[in-house]
Amino acid sequence: MGLFGPLKPLHRAEEDGKALAKTLSWPHLMALGIGGIIGTGIYTLTGVGAGLAGPGVILSFAICGLVCACAALAYTEMATLIPTAGSAYTYTYSAIGEIAGWVVGWALILEYSLACSSVAVGWSAHLVGWLEEGVGLHLPAFLLNGPHAGGLVNLPAVLVSLAVMGLLLIGARESATINIILVIIKIVALGAFIFLGLPAIQAGNYDPFAPYGFIGQQMGGEKVGIMAAAAIVFFAFFGFDAVSTSAEEAKNPARDLTVGIIGSMVVSTIIYMLVAGVAVGVAPFREIANSAEPLPHILRSIGYPLVASLVGMAAIVALPSVILVMMYGQSRIFFVMARDGLLPAFVAKVNSKGSPALITLLTGIFVAIFAGFVPLKEIAALSNAGTLIAFIAVALSMIILRHKMPHAVRTFKTPLYWLVGLVAIGGCGFIFYSLPIQSQLFTLIWMCIGLGVYFSYGFWHSRLRREEGSAAE
Repeated sequence: MGLFGPLKPLHRAEEDGKALAKTLSWPHLMALGIGGIIGTGIYTLTGVGAGLAGPGVILSFAICGLVCACAALAYTEMATLIPTAGSAYTYTYSAIGEIAGWVVGWALILEYSLACSSVAVGWSAHLVGWLEEGVGLHLPAFLLNGPHAGGLVNLPAVLVSLAVMGLLLIGARESATINIILVIIKIVALGAFIFLGLPAIQAGNYDPFAPYGFIGQQMGGEKVGIMAAAAIVFFAFFGFDAVSTSAEEAKNPARDLTVGIIGSMVVSTIIYMLVAGVAVGVAPFREIANSAEPLPHILRSIGYPLVASLVGMAAIVALPSVILVMMYGQSRIFFVMARDGLLPAFVAKVNSKGSPALITLLTGIFVAIFAGFVPLKEIAALSNAGTLIAFIAVALSMIILRHKMPHAVRTFKTPLYWLVGLVAIGGCGFIFYSLPIQSQLFTLIWMCIGLGVYFSYGFWHSRLRREEGSAAE
């Protein structure tokens, strides 16, 4: 029993019907990571970040990349030490205790669900831009915007959320294979943007580099500056953590998880730095900030309307892979929390393909509702808050288990783990501080609701508490 309740064993066998099928290898996991990382963050939030930091958004991406690289190292060690589903929830449960694990699991619900919704909104913007600029088709405005923008519902965002939910119901391996194809499409499209944009860079667009400073300031009721932008574009980097949720489904967890998590982070960070550098070099940052689909907009402005349409089409085709990865991660978190007794047990049932069908269905509906009615920036900021909490918990869990269980078999060991862990914890804490105040307050409210749910249900139905109670009798 730990300070925060019982500690979950690092390894435990699961009953038939409550274990996920081992169907994934390292190419699936690396593509899962890249598919989750490279998405609406670079296609859409580049413009939002540029509006907050100017050309300094390049540095915002670099800061996020450094913090996330440290978090990725911690995730890799924990995923190979505890190769079961659940990601940060399971690691925290095992290292710190049940209550802390629940808090992190509740934060992950915020992260993954809202991440799916955010990408769906970004996808909708690219679809509308492509239809209007490339095809000349104008859809009714009330079906393209939620009530915040004077519309009824963002119908394309709702439909893509439900479509991805349907794909996940088919099965994990089939979904992961399709994801590999979508990842290739995204990388080719971003490569074309970099290649065509490089010759059009104008050095004057980088001056001033940080018009709103580093720590930032309040402007028009919101935080601006390099760190304020980092707090938003941070969304662009998570996705690798969804790889760790697949640990139970990996054929060779030690090899597959290490390659999947670290490989996807390295590839994605390089691509991000190149795309952000080209984007703010080609066009004034205020122009980028006013576009819902900045990359196609930039290509059209430098005389490549056809390529702009193709890049926009690539985003339309490939962005659903991010929704797929995040929805996949969300369903696995729910699944494990239910299997542990902290949520109703019927949620933990799997179908004939070894997939948790019911929770996937419920997750898809929840995501579709948020995507249809809530604006992009607010969704991204709230999603980031949940992610930051999870990253801090994983880094802390890594440090704790290094001290509590120094001789446990670790197929991957984080180098300079103290330094790496503290950079991840401190960096994520600083980014959380840089989030909009309303997002911080909503996160606090969400956590209070979560603790209410835990003490009214999870505490009394906890599988570990029941087992420990039986053993004590």
